Amino acid sequence: MNIVEKTDEEILAIANPLWRELVKYSNEGKYGEFARNFSASLALAMNQLVAGHQFANSALARSLSENFDFLGIIRRGEHVTVLYRQRSTRKEGEWLGRLVLGYENGQVRIFGASIF
Repeated sequence: MNIVEKTDEEILAIANPLWRELVKYSNEGKYGEFARNFSASLALAMNQLVAGHQFANSALARSLSENFDFLGIIRRGEHVTVLYRQRSTRKEGEWLGRLVLGYENGQVRIFGASIF
């Protein structure tokens, strides 16, 4: 199955709960829960030491608002990128949230996640 064949509504039904979990566990600094839906390649690339450093040193990573706005979906190859407007509970302004999803071993996994 290729995730790009799903409708926007089907993709959002998958993506929004995953994004909410990432926000929650980022705020709490819980790497294990944060990374539990990562693809194998992303889990290898973002190890616990790197994530722990990010959580400890980034005021943004520990103060993400639970309220976010969906901006759009980009389909490419075997992945979709879901874009969000993300805010902080402590910092002024808005950030671009990016969530890359695809299938791995028959399950939807996170292949990329970032805040710009």
